Amino acid sequence: MEKKEQIAVIGAGSWGTALALVLADNGHDVRLWAHNPARIQEINEQHTNHQYLPGVDLPTNIVGYHSMAEVLDEIDLIVLAVPTKAIREVLQVIQQHQKQSLTIVHVSKGIEPDTLLRISEMIEEEMAKELCEAVVVLSGPSHAEEVSLRHPTTVTVSSKSMEVANKVQDLFMNQHFRVYTNSDIVGVEIGGALKNIIALAAGISDGLGYGDNAKAALITRGLAEIARLGTKMGAKPLTFSGLTGIGDLIVTCTSVHSRNWRAGNMLGQGKKLEEVLANMGMVVEGVRTTKAARQLSAKYGVDMPITEALHRILFEGQDAKSAVDELMARMKTHEMEDLVNVYEDRQCDEI
Repeated sequence: MEKKEQIAVIGAGSWGTALALVLADNGHDVRLWAHNPARIQEINEQHTNHQYLPGVDLPTNIVGYHSMAEVLDEIDLIVLAVPTKAIREVLQVIQQHQKQSLTIVHVSKGIEPDTLLRISEMIEEEMAKELCEAVVVLSGPSHAEEVSLRHPTTVTVSSKSMEVANKVQDLFMNQHFRVYTNSDIVGVEIGGALKNIIALAAGISDGLGYGDNAKAALITRGLAEIARLGTKMGAKPLTFSGLTGIGDLIVTCTSVHSRNWRAGNMLGQGKKLEEVLANMGMVVEGVRTTKAARQLSAKYGVDMPITEALHRILFEGQDAKSAVDELMARMKTHEMEDLVNVYEDRQCDEI
């Protein structure tokens, strides 16, 4: 194993805590920051985080912090594990206390509405250059509940610097948590963000009682939709056939661990969005990302019918059944047309 690192994980939700556990298993000293002092007290005294990972014991080399100044003191790496909507606010606090240039590994999945920036772009825009050595994204088909139980999991890390990506790969990799590298940071982030939209739609379909056939169609056509937009934004088409494309789609659209699927399932059963979000108790990234993806589809001139249907359900008051029925009744097309166009467009760009 590489030398022991001092790592600050900013965000003690389910995913931040699970990744802290992975790093602790690898022998690193992990400082886990949370906004809630009671949660920090529980982590340090009970070595649990019951609200987010019930029944999971945390090792003693995970120490909770409430002070940002203390958590950032003489550390080697930052893992940013907060919801997309909180990223700018948290980065501003980090900058007030960070003293040296560090690599930031972000593990959230979303796109900022209106600015239409990916999370790595938000970090680069917000952080002073002298404080941000490099940005790395960690993404893939991974439920925190299973990672915390040390079930086999595979993820991808990506960065503009593959040297830095390789270093982060070494920090996280162990016998339970396999980490691949991918140089396509655009594709990795777009796949990770947009799969939440398709998971909401899959949950709605299940809530309506439409079964596996309809869900398989949503997943497959959802992948084509993600690839159309992603390649227009500069991603490599093959990225969407990997872990952060079809892999993340499968796990998020089919598992009861998925908060986006669960939220969609409640919507399909007739509950209102406000009621669903109140019941979840955790951020449902796909709701916010739907707004951003619809704006991106207009910006790049990309047809995204699933995103459009979901936007009507979430924000325009259309009932779920009529929106899904309209989606299934769209104009006929050739199944491979989307994928052929994606690859042809990409090849033309590279000539």
